[in-house]
Amino acid sequence: MREKIVVFGSAFVDLMGRTPHLPVPGQTLKGTSFRQGTGGKGFNQAVAANRAGADVTMMTKLGRDSLAQLPLKMMQELHMPTDGVFYHDEIATGCALILVDETSAQNEIVVIPGACDTINDSDIASVVDRICEAKYLLLQLEINQDANEKVARMAKQAGVRVVINTAPYAPMSDEFLRGAYLVTPNEVEAYEMTDIEVCDEESARKAAEVFFAKGVENVVITMGSRGAYIHDGTHGELIEAYRVKAIDTTGAGDAFNGGLLAALAEGKSLFEAARFANAVAALAVQQIGATANAITRAEIDEFLENH
Repeated sequence: MREKIVVFGSAFVDLMGRTPHLPVPGQTLKGTSFRQGTGGKGFNQAVAANRAGADVTMMTKLGRDSLAQLPLKMMQELHMPTDGVFYHDEIATGCALILVDETSAQNEIVVIPGACDTINDSDIASVVDRICEAKYLLLQLEINQDANEKVARMAKQAGVRVVINTAPYAPMSDEFLRGAYLVTPNEVEAYEMTDIEVCDEESARKAAEVFFAKGVENVVITMGSRGAYIHDGTHGELIEAYRVKAIDTTGAGDAFNGGLLAALAEGKSLFEAARFANAVAALAVQQIGATANAITRAEIDEFLENH
């Protein structure tokens, strides 16, 4: 049985250009290609979870503009409900401006949240029941934080397992973290939140202890090509990443988080779910673009079987 997941967060349109190398300040480069597609950490994670087989409801806010049609169209194609989408009549749908170095696969991203930064009490009130019926609530930090805090508090009181992907890092209250079922920072965000430079298993363990002291139940610290450190409060383990040739690392963390939630919702242990999520991320970096919409559950299962 697959438990219900709600992803409450951002949905943007990605405007992505590929270049021979990333420009330095003041430099104009001739790019090699351009691509427009859906994005936003919340939306990327919801799509990744959906493609991995999860029962996902995406809750976000869009503008009344042409850009809003891209995420809505994809949600319809993936048979994801759209009744959790709010709208702003005057502020545009959010967007992300992405440059990708086609040699190294590294990227630079500017996020303009737009309507996603205006989620209000009325929006939240309209979806209270849907959130409280879910097993897991996945949050990120690309929407207005006061909405995140209210939704997290409400979900915890209802017994929903709150998972916080602390990206992109922004200051947050101790209450926001306290009682969270799981936090999933990368090594940079973990440093911002714990003052511990995460570079290996031992430093990751020390950072995890800081999160436990803040009242978090479980910790997953993603460490790029080194893998992910998992700690459930009793046992900690560094799970190595799969070795693949990366084409575009944009959205790799989102693919990981979506895969992680999909596996947890199927009843996998945190450690099993992290291995599954590593496979989703490995497949995601072998395609162009931030939304892991080309990955199927069959491909994930085949990848795990072969590795």
